[in-house]
Amino acid sequence: MNKVICGEDERIDDLQRNGYRIIQKKKGFCFGMDAVLLSGFAQVKEGEMAVDLGTGTGIIPILLEAKTKGRHFTGLEIQEEVAEMANRSVRLNHLEDRVDIVRGDIKEASRLFGKASFDVVTSNPPYMNDNHGLKNPDLPKAIARHEVFCTLDDVCREASLLLKTGGRFYMVHRPHRLAEIITALKNYKLEPKRMKLLHPFIDKDANMVLIEAVRGGKSMMKVEAPIIVYQKPGVYTQEIYDIYGY
Repeated sequence: MNKVICGEDERIDDLQRNGYRIIQKKKGFCFGMDAVLLSGFAQVKEGEMAVDLGTGTGIIPILLEAKTKGRHFTGLEIQEEVAEMANRSVRLNHLEDRVDIVRGDIKEASRLFGKASFDVVTSNPPYMNDNHGLKNPDLPKAIARHEVFCTLDDVCREASLLLKTGGRFYMVHRPHRLAEIITALKNYKLEPKRMKLLHPFIDKDANMVLIEAVRGGKSMMKVEAPIIVYQKPGVYTQEIYDIYGY
């Protein structure tokens, strides 16, 4: 088997799951808590096929492979260098039979994979549009955080097209765009079914939202108990440790 090469500007991090590791840029965009929380919120049942839109380092398909009984996991990534690095992480963990990384545009996802081809779609999309925040001058970071190559509407449209009827879409986003999120989901026949807010401390405003929507589902949404990240400065709550797998 060919040895997986890690570049001088890269590092290998332990994912604390199944002995899996991931390759990341030392100074580039690295996965954060949002990706780990999404992998804990998403449900992929035995035998199901899942795709992650805008997969970046490949963190979400790799973690879902470790945490669930899904049959196969695909990551779609537009940046060639990032997709190549994610592919090396797949090989590093010997997951070639279970995880694919495909280079391509989210806006073309249904054309690339075919309509109604997945049971589960996940996405940790860019949070900021032109009305929210300054763009990062570092292009890879800007692509990850700002709607440079795709919009919230693009993500919801393609998720809906990719899902079978009754399929589930899981997304992590920012609460300040919740009205837009629910509108976009419903526009594409994705019915919000579960929502969970994340608060940095118990007495602070939410700064992240996890949402599940079902393709063609009936109208009824459960708002679950929130996730609190820190019990005090620098000390995670037990729930965060459980999600991370410590």
